[in-house]
Amino acid sequence: MSITESPQAPNPESGAASRQRKATFRPEVQGLRALAVLIVVTYHVWLGRVSGGVDIFLLVSAFLLTLSFVRRAESGTPFRLLAHWLHLFKRLLPAAVVVILGVLAGTWLILPQGRWPEVLDQAWASLLYRQNWLLADAAVDYYAQDHAGASPLQHFWSLSIQGQVFILWPLAFAATAAVLTGLRRVPRLRWVTYRALLAMVFGAVFAVSLAYSIEQTATNQAYAYFETRARLWEFALGSLLALALPYLKPGRTLRVGLGWAGLAAMVSCGLVLTVDRSFPGYVALWPTLAAAAIIVAGQTGSRFGVDRLLSSRPAVALGDNSYALYLWHWPVLVLALAATGVETPNLKQGLGIVGASIVLAVLTTRFVEKPLRDWHWPKLRTWRTAVVVVACGAVLAGPVAVWQTSLTAEESATAAQPRELTPGALALAPESGNTPAPRARTIPGPAALDNDWAGITSPCTGSNATIDPILEGCRQELPGEPATKRVVVLGDSHAQQYLAALEPVAAARGWELVTLLMPACRFGAESEARNAECNAYNKASSVYVLEHRPDAVFTVASLTHEDAPFETEVPGYLDGVKPFADAGIEIVGIRDNPRFTFNMPQCAQRHGADAPACNPPMSESLVEPSPLENYRGKLPGLHLMDMSDFICARGVCPAVVGNVYVYKDDNHLTRTYVQTMIPMFEQRLLAATGWS
Repeated sequence: MSITESPQAPNPESGAASRQRKATFRPEVQGLRALAVLIVVTYHVWLGRVSGGVDIFLLVSAFLLTLSFVRRAESGTPFRLLAHWLHLFKRLLPAAVVVILGVLAGTWLILPQGRWPEVLDQAWASLLYRQNWLLADAAVDYYAQDHAGASPLQHFWSLSIQGQVFILWPLAFAATAAVLTGLRRVPRLRWVTYRALLAMVFGAVFAVSLAYSIEQTATNQAYAYFETRARLWEFALGSLLALALPYLKPGRTLRVGLGWAGLAAMVSCGLVLTVDRSFPGYVALWPTLAAAAIIVAGQTGSRFGVDRLLSSRPAVALGDNSYALYLWHWPVLVLALAATGVETPNLKQGLGIVGASIVLAVLTTRFVEKPLRDWHWPKLRTWRTAVVVVACGAVLAGPVAVWQTSLTAEESATAAQPRELTPGALALAPESGNTPAPRARTIPGPAALDNDWAGITSPCTGSNATIDPILEGCRQELPGEPATKRVVVLGDSHAQQYLAALEPVAAARGWELVTLLMPACRFGAESEARNAECNAYNKASSVYVLEHRPDAVFTVASLTHEDAPFETEVPGYLDGVKPFADAGIEIVGIRDNPRFTFNMPQCAQRHGADAPACNPPMSESLVEPSPLENYRGKLPGLHLMDMSDFICARGVCPAVVGNVYVYKDDNHLTRTYVQTMIPMFEQRLLAATGWS
């Protein structure tokens, strides 16, 4: 959502420009903005769904931007791109900076410390109009996901795409004008108009981007949703609409019908379609064409036209505040839910959130956006506008940089603590006498917690290499001398997390390690419980093991769940590992760790490590007897391990043990904690297998 261009000419410095704005003002478009932002807010607050309203914002912003530049070109007014961009960001940045500063204050007051680094990174991304790329990378990075709560700044993704297009589109307008000048020197091409040439340019952008969007949405939707190239066609459609509008002159009756049909399609889009899993492919034509129908309907002059509703004073007034409302509604929602612990607001709570957002939007528009937009001093010189833009950025950059610096210093102090203060799982070892560790900073610190993953990084080469493209993520760790044993680790991130203990044990004993890991894909025989990609990966992994004949494979042999039954056998586990046993390959099956419905470290940060909420009973995480007992004696060479007593001690699964976070989220053990389990892990592994 943007205020870059109101539904009129963009640079109101002169009296003539003021009269032109009045003549070209389209109140129904301002009302369309109001309706779109209301749909977005309503869907976010009460329905927890994506509405398609953002796609309408993208189309409308390009529509208005194109109208503005075409008027300039056809009137012979210079584009003055630098002045245009500075003027544009002078309007956009102040409100955005105020909202981001408000979010930072709310983050400090409400969100647990583990969320702070993410919000600070997104503050930079929002300021620099690259939030969509940050979210796109996180959307396809399984290990970057934190499902415990949304970011209060993630809605800036659409503003980032708009900011990028607001740089790109004027370049297209200027380049097209330059090409037109050259074409008119050719007598046979003097008939070519600026509108016609622009239509060719944006028609090509529309076709290429839509095709790319459809392909990416089908194969990589999580990334495509935030990607600029997959969204360009929506802007191009808005530009094509602006270029074609003078030639679209349906009769009044048809325009009345178009308006109401467009309104009905707008409102129903998010209810009928699963927008968040099917956009921005061809399905996004639904809301964008709906908005286009309303724009084509325009001012019908009929008392039955939808424009009477959209042109009403309340609708136009809300449209005037729509940018600020879009900015505020999401952080108010996220921070309110985080503060109250409510997952889904009821009608009364939702109305309170919407009301607070509207009040903040009106105040921001009136006391921040409008005064700076009307401030005369920057309009006199381009460099003055640049000063205002830079100053706005500095107002935000300063606090963010200081906060990040303080977090880095705190992280360094946390990491520098003596190891005896942070024994982790060693505090649960029998020889410790169960004596509580002295009070100290909990490790890893918040800035390091998100990346506290175990893993090996060297690609498989030589005798471990594979030509199967499915297994391109194969990794190896080789000992300095000829290996005494080769172990292949199969499965998902729950197998990967134990590399923090297995890799040091392997290094100390001269073992060679190979990993074949796929996120959220537990190893086992083909099963309907897994998706096709996971089944294919497991099949390829099995073939790899039988071809390379390692001494052993390491797997996770049970599967934990958020809800009852809390722990089950892995689907097809015995059938999956039986070919290995038949080939004389040993199998190590370790019990899965507990899984929760909430983020464990954030619980400890918010309520304290000793809070009952952060120390759930083991009976709500693991079942007795262990599912591993069902495997015992079924296959030769199948060795079973259970480390759960060093994760859940004395019937409780704590968030912090020995001043170390046990979990990094709701289901993954931290690398730091698993490293404190190394002595016990090695003892259990050797006892289970009989290896020396």
